Amino acid sequence: MRKPRPFSAKLTVSEPLITGQRVIDVFFPLSKGGTAAIPGGFGTGKTMTQHAVAKWCDADLIVYIGCGERGNEMTDVLTEFPGLVDPRTGRSLMERTILIANTSNMPVAAREVSLYSGITLAEYYRDMGMDVAIMADSTSRWAEALRELSGRMEEMPAEEGFPAYLPTRLAEFYERAGCVTTTGGDSGSVSIIGAVSPPGGDFSEPVTQHTKRFIRCFWALDRELANARHYPAIGWIESYSEYADEVRPWWDRVDPRWNAVRTDALELLKREQRLQQIVRLIGPDALPDTERIILVVAEMIKNGFLQQSAFDEADMFSVPEKQIMILVVIMEFYRRTLLVIRNGAPLGKIMALACREEIVRIKTSCGNENIAGISAVENRMQAQLDELDRMYRKVETA
Repeated sequence: MRKPRPFSAKLTVSEPLITGQRVIDVFFPLSKGGTAAIPGGFGTGKTMTQHAVAKWCDADLIVYIGCGERGNEMTDVLTEFPGLVDPRTGRSLMERTILIANTSNMPVAAREVSLYSGITLAEYYRDMGMDVAIMADSTSRWAEALRELSGRMEEMPAEEGFPAYLPTRLAEFYERAGCVTTTGGDSGSVSIIGAVSPPGGDFSEPVTQHTKRFIRCFWALDRELANARHYPAIGWIESYSEYADEVRPWWDRVDPRWNAVRTDALELLKREQRLQQIVRLIGPDALPDTERIILVVAEMIKNGFLQQSAFDEADMFSVPEKQIMILVVIMEFYRRTLLVIRNGAPLGKIMALACREEIVRIKTSCGNENIAGISAVENRMQAQLDELDRMYRKVETA
């Protein structure tokens, strides 16, 4: 199990693993055959995020490794997944899921080997030409088992008591991901999504730091977002994805606006963070309306796009077309309101527009099959802003 299965050639990754989670698919995409880490302290939603990805991602098979985690989390998967329907096949999600349960009360040697069991099973199905996604929950508990075994064998400890070969073992695990041509001539992929549980949420500890060296997609969970019940609690400042350029041709076929609107939205969120520092010192009233509108639109992005409810039928899973349309409408609202403000309209009038709340509710009011409904919301927004613009242009002329 510790030895990778052979393959003919390793292919370049070019197709994203669609998860149905907007913050992942649009902002920080993971490719099929890619590697990602979800670090976060206790209670920030690592397991919940992995469950959401396992439920709705477009992999052919899911291997869920419960390594050193609580037994009730594995019980939740066992009870919940059989009742869920795969949106692609219409059959039970449990039919495409393999569970490896090595919970915290099981022998430490079993916990250490559980990651290798999962990756070997994934390679077995990859060799059949399938796209496989692995959820490793969590690699920190696996590293702790490695540390305990190393101590029992009286090996020389390194940083924080972990064995000196911890980075090598992590690299060997993550390097087994990839999109390959199998020895039988088929093409298949293994994508790895590993949860990391740094003590106290400290991302500078060894497991998180070594993991960052070997993965290309980093979904950093934010304690403040989790406390505010904003899920998925993936922070947009610390997170990153190196797969964005590689999956761009695929997104261009879906909607050519993806790259531009993604870049603009991330830049606006960064500007909002800098403005929040000023607001905390002197309050929002000291800012001009052209900067206060940034705070308003950033809040719309957070509530209407990034936040996603796992209990809402229309919002639990978003198809790529819906994801892009929602963000395009929000960014178009920002572009138009900025012009209207510069023509003399006060921010209070814009805040009173009915379309603002309607845009935030698109995610739940328009299902995946109702893309035309999103276009209708955009048309109403344009009409209301046109009317406001005409009103203040007349005032200026007079």
